[in-house]
Amino acid sequence: MQKARIIYNPTSGREVFKKELANVLQSFEQAGYETSAHATTCEGDAIEAASKAVENGFDVVVAAGGDGTINEVINGIAPAENRPRLGVIPTGTTNDFARALGIPRDIKKAVQIIVEGESMPLDIGKVNERYFMNIAGGGKLTELTYEVPSKLKTMLGQLAYYMKGIEMLPSLKPLSARIELDDEVIEEDIMLFLVGNTNSIGGFEKLAPDADLEDGLFDVLILKKTNLAEFIHIASLALRGAHLGAKQIIYRKSSHVKVTAEDKMQLNIDGEYGGLLPGEFNNLNKHIEFFVPAEFKGNKVLAED
Repeated sequence: MQKARIIYNPTSGREVFKKELANVLQSFEQAGYETSAHATTCEGDAIEAASKAVENGFDVVVAAGGDGTINEVINGIAPAENRPRLGVIPTGTTNDFARALGIPRDIKKAVQIIVEGESMPLDIGKVNERYFMNIAGGGKLTELTYEVPSKLKTMLGQLAYYMKGIEMLPSLKPLSARIELDDEVIEEDIMLFLVGNTNSIGGFEKLAPDADLEDGLFDVLILKKTNLAEFIHIASLALRGAHLGAKQIIYRKSSHVKVTAEDKMQLNIDGEYGGLLPGEFNNLNKHIEFFVPAEFKGNKVLAED
């Protein structure tokens, strides 16, 4: 009998998963899993819990919570040589990673995707000693993800980031950065840079419209020095994925990215503070096997054909 370990954030999504835990455990048991659960208690706890699950030989680990919980679980699994398959039950505010995989917010439906057993190995990223599944970046505008209040994100979604960007931009100065890619070096005054793994970033589902979770490449977006009017125009284009041709945007694909800056620049990793530059980003191709909806896997197969 296979063993499953559910690691969940008990406070995520108004404690909705906590209320459904007994039903979730029953669904896994009926599917033939010997199942146990761990409720996280503090920042970093999910990393340790996932690492212990690997050590204890669990075949499946399930991350139930927002993108922060999923990021921690990935950081607990990714360094191991023998990695369990990973399931996702999204109960957070933006749920970027789940949206990129087509996993619904409905807990029963998300559980069903896992117990049906369709899975595939997908890329993740590593910057310095931290792993990420959605995005890492830098520049003052990337701090929007943790400066926008959770209640506002819940009510307004991507519009909350748009409004915060308009509020912040007049006080921001571009920073001089050196960005080294696989076969190019870019030196530019920038407002932000993003190293994306998925197409769903900060509530914007088309910020990296060509992102592919199994091609071994990041989607790198750089916003050059811009004024408020230009920013509003670019943000409106980004809502429909039409921003990549804007003159203020530099867009590349690369498996390796190294960024240095003359002045202090924070790193943002999956929406959380990740230290300071310099940063060296590596794409870990098909590093973790994720449970995915049958339609997601089917669309990938069709695309390859």
